[in-house]
Amino acid sequence: MATSYLSPGVYVEEVDRGTKPLEMVGTSTVAFLGESSVGPVNEPIFCTNWSTFVKHFGDFQNSEFLAHGVYGFFNNGGSRCFVVNVGNPDAGKEKDDKAAKDKKPASKAAWYIGKDNGPGTRTGLKALEDVEDINMVCAPGQTDPAIVDAVLSHCENMRYRFAILDAPETIEKGGVDKLPKPRDSKYGAYYFPWVEVYDPNKGNIYQPPSGYMAGIYARSDGERGVHKAPANELVRGALGLKYTITRGEQDILNPKGINCIREFPNRGIRVWGARTISSDASWRYINVRRLFNMVEQSIELGTQWVVFEPNDHRLWKRITRDISAFLMRLWRQGALFGQTPEEAFYVKCDDETNPPEVIDAGQLIVEVGMCPVKPAEFVIFRIGQMPTGGDVSE
Repeated sequence: MATSYLSPGVYVEEVDRGTKPLEMVGTSTVAFLGESSVGPVNEPIFCTNWSTFVKHFGDFQNSEFLAHGVYGFFNNGGSRCFVVNVGNPDAGKEKDDKAAKDKKPASKAAWYIGKDNGPGTRTGLKALEDVEDINMVCAPGQTDPAIVDAVLSHCENMRYRFAILDAPETIEKGGVDKLPKPRDSKYGAYYFPWVEVYDPNKGNIYQPPSGYMAGIYARSDGERGVHKAPANELVRGALGLKYTITRGEQDILNPKGINCIREFPNRGIRVWGARTISSDASWRYINVRRLFNMVEQSIELGTQWVVFEPNDHRLWKRITRDISAFLMRLWRQGALFGQTPEEAFYVKCDDETNPPEVIDAGQLIVEVGMCPVKPAEFVIFRIGQMPTGGDVSE
């Protein structure tokens, strides 16, 4: 002990030997990027309901896609989002007119991609780097390949974010097999077709599904958990679809990672796909990617106390205990596959992962393995006839 005892007496000391439980980080905070004719530009505004959004950015008449996307998010169960107005459409027209005169065309993609001018002055997607509490990113209605690529790159670089992307509103000649798809990424999902919704100023119109999907993600997280695939869920506020997709057409789209929204008799309009746009089979499903995002971020934030601690066996045991307790909670909630904890996960932090050369380099290595639950995407019943008067076991 560092304390010196110089006179007889009773001394009480506090010793920190308890567990340091890891808390699960949030999974349902969304960042929206869009254009509005009112409100601050390139400033992330936190909104917890539709009224807050209207207060800052106006309603449906002030933006083409942004307002409907945010409204669909709240209407489908979302409760927390950051909104970034990347530019004023009217001002954009003036810029385009001026650019035409100077023969230097302005690019809308530049608004969304943004510039890194330093803390507090970043624009577009770069402005979201200043906000830590974001789990999903949407740019409703933006199908420009440059914007889509920038959103995916942002989520990949930030590590713990997931992109929800929109397909184009109309299909070019050739049918659904010609539907363009974003580049390969395990940090994004892609939805088709656009949904028909009611606009108080224009009547029934078609809107991109990403905002509505973000709300469904949040609703599924709250009701079941992030390990549940956000599919077979009703799309609230959807009155119809731009295209009616048949099973045969979905047979073409689903293997490509294009998630379909379909209308079923007596069951309404539902999300009927749960795949990422990754070609890697390990990251095929949305819930697997988002579960790992949550676990990785929770472990990172929950183990900050380890830095500069003495790197010995006692520290290794404490880390193993804390992470194992966290994963045990996930297993009990049904997020991990296995009949026993040993089948569901393992945590390894010992002499094998931390040999002397690793310790001398000031490093501590913990190896964590998880077996995630994957969705029952294909439900198959094998049905046969029983022989008359026979034993079913024969």
